[in-house]
Amino acid sequence: MDQPAPAPHADLPERRLAERRAAPRAPVVRARAPLRLGLAGGGTDLPGYAETFGGAVLNATIDRYAFASLRPRADGRIVFDACDLDREETHALAPLLPASALALHRGVYERMVRDFHRGEPLAVTVTTSVDAPLGSGLGSSSALVVALIEAYAAYLDHPLGRYEVAHLAHEIERKDLGLAGGQQDQYSAAFGGINYIEFLQGGRVIVNPLRYASAVVNELESSLVVCFSGQSRSSDSIIRQQTERLGAGSAEALEGMHQLRHDAAEMKQAVLLGDVDAFAAILERSWLAKKRTAAAISNPRIEALEAMARANGAIAAKVSGAGGGGFLMFVVPTERRYRLIAAMNANGAEAYPVKLTERGSESWTLPARR
Repeated sequence: MDQPAPAPHADLPERRLAERRAAPRAPVVRARAPLRLGLAGGGTDLPGYAETFGGAVLNATIDRYAFASLRPRADGRIVFDACDLDREETHALAPLLPASALALHRGVYERMVRDFHRGEPLAVTVTTSVDAPLGSGLGSSSALVVALIEAYAAYLDHPLGRYEVAHLAHEIERKDLGLAGGQQDQYSAAFGGINYIEFLQGGRVIVNPLRYASAVVNELESSLVVCFSGQSRSSDSIIRQQTERLGAGSAEALEGMHQLRHDAAEMKQAVLLGDVDAFAAILERSWLAKKRTAAAISNPRIEALEAMARANGAIAAKVSGAGGGGFLMFVVPTERRYRLIAAMNANGAEAYPVKLTERGSESWTLPARR
């Protein structure tokens, strides 16, 4: 005797089915923002330096992303689902969410509701993930904030320009949430590509996208290797140490910052010319200068990985981001890149090739559906 056909979606949990039936027919919005490598000048975007001397950084976005997705809810609740952190929160509908432990999610939600939704709360599910751990030195936290802003802006039908997105992300992180840091990550994630970014007095920022031949990018990609130190770290303590040393008038810290700013300008020229040897020399010099700005920037694990890379062909090394952990980058002759990656992975390190990207943050909308 024939068995009756199973009901549609019979394999889905009851709760999920109920949510689907209750959900309004409204579009789902997704967004992404690229992570970045800090090539030179990192630290000079801190206000303690930039407001007095003017800062400059050179960075490049890579094919790792922060993702955000917004889906409407009909049950009058707000759900934050940070997939990569394996953390989910459910909140009653309100414009302020002080009980949320997901600070970045809360900060963006509260600011977007306040500025672009007349202070009226939104019943949404916000799902996020990042292609690198927080504290990776790849600007992952700021890229997540930028992706969230892009998603909310599209969801609320309030288009924002790249400078607006980056400026808003910076304000949410540094002012609304009180997180220590500079400004380069937000602008890198919003604009994408290889950028020389200037930070001037009064908070003025100028993004100068580099115009380069495809052969330049090919050669850079063929010469770069990134390696995860195995240690995620909070940049907050290192940034505060740098700021304190500058505020105390440390000549060593100030000299290091001046050198970092100078290196960013020189490295811009090396990239435009496709001169990998000059690029490597500046990266090496910049790493030494960076270590002069705060004691916690390097540690025994970083030094061990650097020594291992040099023993296998690397000619320059530098930590991406504030330091203390996260990702390191190495410059290696193209012919030795594969062997360097293989040797480091064989010795328990996590090394990868690099793919540079040109596109910045972007959002897209899926058709309305149940």
